Amino acid sequence: MTLRRERHTKIVATLGPASSTAEMILQLFKAGADTFRLNFSHGTHEDHQARLALIREAESLTGRPAGVLLDLQGPKLRLGTFPGGPVRLNAGQPFRLQLDAVPGSQHVAHLPHREIFEALRPGHALLIDDGRVRLRVREAGPDFAETIVETGGTVSDRKGVNVPDCALNLSALTEKDHRDLRFGMTLGVDWIALSFVQSARDIEEVRAIVGKDVAIMAKIEKPAALTDIDAIVGAADGIMVARGDLGVEMPPEEVPAIQKRLTRLCREAGKPLVVATQMLESMIGAPAPTRAEASDVATAVYDGVDAVMLSAESASGEYPVEAVQMMARIIRNTERDKLQRDTMHAIATRRDAVSADAIGAAIRTVADILPLTACVTYTVSGASALRVARERPNVPIVGMTPHAQTARRLALVWGVHPVHTHDAHSVEEMVAHATEVAKREGFASDQQPFAIVAGMPFGTPGSTNLLRLVSPV
Repeated sequence: MTLRRERHTKIVATLGPASSTAEMILQLFKAGADTFRLNFSHGTHEDHQARLALIREAESLTGRPAGVLLDLQGPKLRLGTFPGGPVRLNAGQPFRLQLDAVPGSQHVAHLPHREIFEALRPGHALLIDDGRVRLRVREAGPDFAETIVETGGTVSDRKGVNVPDCALNLSALTEKDHRDLRFGMTLGVDWIALSFVQSARDIEEVRAIVGKDVAIMAKIEKPAALTDIDAIVGAADGIMVARGDLGVEMPPEEVPAIQKRLTRLCREAGKPLVVATQMLESMIGAPAPTRAEASDVATAVYDGVDAVMLSAESASGEYPVEAVQMMARIIRNTERDKLQRDTMHAIATRRDAVSADAIGAAIRTVADILPLTACVTYTVSGASALRVARERPNVPIVGMTPHAQTARRLALVWGVHPVHTHDAHSVEEMVAHATEVAKREGFASDQQPFAIVAGMPFGTPGSTNLLRLVSPV
């Protein structure tokens, strides 16, 4: 049994309490999940290990590679405790934050993060409990901040704190993240999603640990990241628009433009982009999404993003399979609209004067002129498939690779149907094997040709330099 998706845009599904059995993971995979997210903000190592083993079982049953994305928790900035219970802060009142431990009250709270005090300046904002309470700094020192409450509300033990107006001298990797990262490497995950990214240095810190063994996805959820975004896109293997946290630290009306900007940057650079958070959120408790949520997913598809993500909808919601099915239907219906291709191609890729970019551009032109059934790429590292995918051709991309992990990484990439298979050692063998696989996977017919993209000599990563048209007859 082979799963073939009748769409180009991919789906990332988060696993959790509602989706951790073998039967449920297989159902999600069949319904349309291409990559599974393991959220290390929740659950134990044993929980995630069991889920990954079940994903690999689903792979074996379906014959289709599945990507696994480990999402690191990142630093969590929180207030101290309020022994007397929750307190109400009123707009206009003074409120003190201090590094020294103190019982929380209506007038003062413990903030055990020296890095915040070092960065704060008068005029900076502090957000508590996902922005429900907003403070403005009047005076700040190395161990205190005197603030005025701008937006009142209730605060209580360990509520989260966001600092939107400055970059913090804080590593994106906590001690917990280091442990989780080491554990994830032993499991063999395919992608690492890095939270709290503020600059390209954060990507380089993780790269020094994982090398090229795992692809790194930078989660853009901090305003500070936008000041170094070109370098971040260059350093990372992929980008996630983490709209939930980003929408807390920035005005909500600015988030759509940021999503568009990041989409353009990644499309131009040929880096996979995932749009995340609240895409079908009402399906956590309802069997159908709102019309606005359906439009939200469709907008990302019109722009040509690589993947859209489900969070609580598939992890803890009441309708995880239905959420994946609905997202797949929205994608398919949107991609059938001619306007989708026109809109998607309004963004041009950035091409260098190298053979790989020239061949990628040529594939798009050939596919527009000839009735190709597919483009088959032979790829070791995944680079050939990425080069073709960045051009968004109007045919499926069959990514054939001798490395299982490359196939799994490509499960996240727009338009790529990954196939784990043996490598070729001659052009004749390449053509014969590509024809066999294309027919087996349902991408070749006796009447229409398909294209092959590869690199010579065979087995050399990043050497895309061959384009061949093949008639299966």
